[in-house]
Amino acid sequence: MLRLRRGTWFWLILLLTVFSGALYAASARQVVIISLDGLRPDALHHARTPHLDALWQRGAYTWRAQTVLPSVTLVAHASMLSGVTPAKHGITWNYWSPRRGYIRTPTVFQVAVERGLDTAMFVAKKRLQHLVPPAFRQQGTKGTRVHFEHAGYTDRDVVEAVLAHWQKHQPALTFIHLPDPDSAGHAHGWMSRRQLQTIAQTDAAVGTLVRALYQLGRVAQTVLIVTADHGGHGKRHGSNCPEDLTIPWIVWGMGVKRGYEIQRQVHIYDTAATAAWALGLPLPAEWEGKPVTEAWAGHPDAGHTPSTAIQPPLATPMQATPLPPRCSHRWP
Repeated sequence: MLRLRRGTWFWLILLLTVFSGALYAASARQVVIISLDGLRPDALHHARTPHLDALWQRGAYTWRAQTVLPSVTLVAHASMLSGVTPAKHGITWNYWSPRRGYIRTPTVFQVAVERGLDTAMFVAKKRLQHLVPPAFRQQGTKGTRVHFEHAGYTDRDVVEAVLAHWQKHQPALTFIHLPDPDSAGHAHGWMSRRQLQTIAQTDAAVGTLVRALYQLGRVAQTVLIVTADHGGHGKRHGSNCPEDLTIPWIVWGMGVKRGYEIQRQVHIYDTAATAAWALGLPLPAEWEGKPVTEAWAGHPDAGHTPSTAIQPPLATPMQATPLPPRCSHRWP
């Protein structure tokens, strides 16, 4: 039998403790990020969303995740995919403007491409092109790139493009932007009957995507993250109101705890870090986001919540946070 000195055991245990997270992470072959544009977490209480309900009930979730200021589409998605706040990534506008250039910090897609992984992004708003510098849309030295597709302007357009791509390719990282909840919010008001009906249709689109993963035989080694870029109130968003800042954050798939309510505060920029960690990729030093490792069963950071502790989306989850005296649409 192999005998180790007492000091050797100490260093062995220390090394295993330090590196256990990294060893645990490098297991998923595919990560899919679905962004439901403009989805408030309390909408999941009022709308009919059986597919999203199945994901959070069989995965890990929080209804208190926070986006960034300004709480608008381009700025928030830049943080979601780059792991940093707007002060670092440099995207402070919310429209397509080629003269303004591209995101100035590495996104999770750039990290994946540089490590030889194929990736794909499907969006419904042209402004999101600012998140993929042209150099990363070309075939790289390792034969990989970001397949970027402005697929159309509706959930249906985007889902059809994703399904067509998945039939021929197996990207390690896919980003899917579903715009309809935001469109309905601007047209009819956040939490209106019409928006809730639209969210039910978006839920069906999510169900189509998950079903495709099963049919393609990729579920067993997939991690799926579902979140939003911002919420909204009235017919607008962009302010520091809790209704605008509070977003859902759900993770489901390989190794994820079932029915677990995440205890730590999750920020939108933790999404990039979690996706990279799940794929076993290194996190850039400048990233502010941290992997939500608490959501994984058996990970050192994971706590334990029995299935009876599953918490459904609250009817009014923002009430726990007092409204500011005046919600401001101004930001630094």
